[in-house]
Amino acid sequence: MGYKNLRFDESSVFLVTGGAGFIGSNLCEALLEMGCRVRCLDNLSTGKYENIEPFTELEGFTFIKGDIRDMDTCLEASGGVDYVLHQAAWGSVPRSIEMPLLYEEINIRGTLNMMEAGRRNGVKKFVYASSSSVYGDHPQLPKKEGAEGKVLSPYALTKKVDEEYGRLYKELYGLDTYGLRYFNVFGRRQDPDGAYAAVIPKFIRLLLNGEVPTINGDGRQSRDFTYIDNVIEANLKACLAPSEAGGHAFNIGAGGREYLIDVYRDLCRALGLQTEPNFGPPRLGDIRDSNADITKARELLGYDPEYDFARGIALAIDWYKENLK
Repeated sequence: MGYKNLRFDESSVFLVTGGAGFIGSNLCEALLEMGCRVRCLDNLSTGKYENIEPFTELEGFTFIKGDIRDMDTCLEASGGVDYVLHQAAWGSVPRSIEMPLLYEEINIRGTLNMMEAGRRNGVKKFVYASSSSVYGDHPQLPKKEGAEGKVLSPYALTKKVDEEYGRLYKELYGLDTYGLRYFNVFGRRQDPDGAYAAVIPKFIRLLLNGEVPTINGDGRQSRDFTYIDNVIEANLKACLAPSEAGGHAFNIGAGGREYLIDVYRDLCRALGLQTEPNFGPPRLGDIRDSNADITKARELLGYDPEYDFARGIALAIDWYKENLK
């Protein structure tokens, strides 16, 4: 289980796009701890330099400040690279509804630039972040690859298009691409600030500050909250997966289902609080229920998530207590 026993050739070079962000910086850290050489490409529009600053003193780490919308930057960053872990994107369903053109530029054109650069530079594997949002309004639970509905936001559409390009780049050009449909990732370094912050760090920050969080909707919406180390495992195992698994998208979750109101109460108990939440209107574009069937990732990638929700949330709470000053 997990990823810490995985091994790569000591000469391997990884490019992590969006490497100063939440998921990207955790990937950089894990790879460096394994002795790999890592390049981080980020324009710091949503990523934070402080997430990677401790790595900049390490011999095996290189930071490139650049934008995936610039093809020359993508070509330069991926030259001589074995594995691309493409995390650079703008997240948030509500923000995508406000800014659809920007999401098209970053999430679609930027991803296409990186795939093309990876193809031209002969990278071995191209692993990219997709999202559970591609399931849209399809009612089936658990969510299973091949049973997608109508997408509900520009963000979801960008990820659906990325997956189609991933399939085409495998079929037309032989680039081994692996799309990872993340299900509500949480954990250390996830930003609790801003209007579009993810729900778990945002709730923790507000509760620690003595403020009352607002739950959008009735709190009975459900999610497959997935701890960051499971996502690291999925990325690295995709790099070692057989070529036959290329061109596919895979659910990356913990395989569980947590109701938002229960998560809120779990956080309150862990923090020794008895704070009742406020309730607001449901968010436009949100999926009501989501949990992952991870059979395909188990079978083709060897994905075997080590952290269930209870274990992951305990670690996340400890991290935020220590780091939210």
